[in-house]
Amino acid sequence: MGLMKDAKSIAKRDPAANSVVEVMLLYPAFKILVNHKVANFFYRHKMFFLARWVSQRGRKKTGIEIHPAATVGQGLFIDHGMGVVIGETAVIGDNCTIYHGVTLGGTGKDTGKRHPTVGNNVLIGAGATVLGPVTIGDNVRIGADTVVLCDVEGNSTIVGPQGKVVKKDVEKVPSEELDQVHMPDPVSQELAKILQRLEEIEKKLIEKQEEK
Repeated sequence: MGLMKDAKSIAKRDPAANSVVEVMLLYPAFKILVNHKVANFFYRHKMFFLARWVSQRGRKKTGIEIHPAATVGQGLFIDHGMGVVIGETAVIGDNCTIYHGVTLGGTGKDTGKRHPTVGNNVLIGAGATVLGPVTIGDNVRIGADTVVLCDVEGNSTIVGPQGKVVKKDVEKVPSEELDQVHMPDPVSQELAKILQRLEEIEKKLIEKQEEK
């Protein structure tokens, strides 16, 4: 029942999907979910070699690497998927969308819980990197090529190589809207602030000159 729900969720969110049957038979995103459920079963029953073997076969067939121990919620949609890496202690909530080239990895300095915890309805854009035991709140949108190294509050949009929060109170569910393009530009925002400050300084200088 869970896998059928996953397939329907993928078919609903991918405009290129023609049917649920097509998703179940042809989509790497669905195949890796089936693969992960098997690998996770073996892992939870301490059959670690079999778990890893199943996981690596899934990686070879789909280009998506999910550690057998990772926790994956319902309705995960991994679009395209090549180069996606999800670490051992990663946790992903329900109804999330992950694009190709995304890494949910570790920093190399943490022990125990080493990988991200991602909330519900989160969209992670292509090439984004989320590292360490950080927490990503519900309804967060992470822009393409963004690097996230700290916690992100729910209902936020975060973009840029330094993971800057540029918007809060997201109006629509990011994982259903699938918009990676129309996001605020943090560089443009900072430049606008600098220009505004320069205008204020220039105005004050003019006022002082007029007073003399």
